[in-house]
Amino acid sequence: MHHQWLLLAVCFWVIFMFMVASKFITLTFKDPDVYGSKQDFPFLTTMPELEKWRDEKHLPTELKPTGKVLSGNRLNQPMVHLERLELLKNVCRDAALRNLSHTTVSKFVLDRIFVCDKHKILFCQTPKVGNTQWKKVLIVLNGVFPSIEEIPENVVHDHEKNGLPRLSSFSDSEIQKRLKSYFKFFIVRDPFERLISAFKDKFVHNPRFEPWYRHEIAPGIIRKYRKNRTETRGLQFEDFVRYLGDPNHRWLDLQFGDHIIHWVTYVELCAPCEINYSVIGHHETLEEDAPYILKEAGIDHLVSYPTIPPGITVYNKTKVEHYFLGVSKRDIRRLYARFEGDFKLFGYQKPDFLLN
Repeated sequence: MHHQWLLLAVCFWVIFMFMVASKFITLTFKDPDVYGSKQDFPFLTTMPELEKWRDEKHLPTELKPTGKVLSGNRLNQPMVHLERLELLKNVCRDAALRNLSHTTVSKFVLDRIFVCDKHKILFCQTPKVGNTQWKKVLIVLNGVFPSIEEIPENVVHDHEKNGLPRLSSFSDSEIQKRLKSYFKFFIVRDPFERLISAFKDKFVHNPRFEPWYRHEIAPGIIRKYRKNRTETRGLQFEDFVRYLGDPNHRWLDLQFGDHIIHWVTYVELCAPCEINYSVIGHHETLEEDAPYILKEAGIDHLVSYPTIPPGITVYNKTKVEHYFLGVSKRDIRRLYARFEGDFKLFGYQKPDFLLN
């Protein structure tokens, strides 16, 4: 009998403990201060924010996609391209550089921008930065020629035959529509190296048989800026630098007309602080940037950027030093003062090895 009562007591005890344990477990998993809330709270607060970033409508204005292909998740862009656009935005807001970073979107700027309506692309031309190849890409996309290889060289820059309309050829409302909705890009390179390329191409080699550079523009620069009047050589790089760095250079620019596009600033050519570009490529990283641009524009399956010869895009400090060797520090500093906006907007290092 004693054993029966003992067994009964044990059974009651087990049942009692089981009920207590069940109640504890139930309270534990319902308690907002245990497990759930401390792990779920960050999830619940961060997910809506993440959704805001994923939704184009909630992106901050400065990070909103501007092209048709970027309308998805811009956070998936390679970081280097986001950093370039962020740097551009910050420098554009720098009041101290406003005169060097801002310009009006004039006909001169609109003349530099080529249009591909079929694929909704705008390309701003920045000469001496591999633009010929990009024009070939757009010519093919516009359907004028079936492939890049079939485009005659004399057609690429003939705007009556290459099928590349300029943005300036449209009405104001059509211009605004394209600027707001099309994929927009341009290419830059180290500003001083670009000037050297322009000088070599137009005044030394002159391969495109453009006699006006040597016979009209060069003499105009020499008459105004050559220090040694007895010097009879053709245009020298130091003459060219003196002309570009002169704060009063515009009176000559007006005489030279659109030929100045080969050496004016990127700001004057493309108005990067006024136009919300989708991508800014760099000549120095063109091997990576060209495929990226084609992909972002949604045309990588239609056309490829022409093969880039090895080493052609690498910055050549030795060449820069060589060309500036005979130029006075005063003239170099004046030149940098004019192109400082280009250096800072696009992240190029100040050439202290030339200035100091």
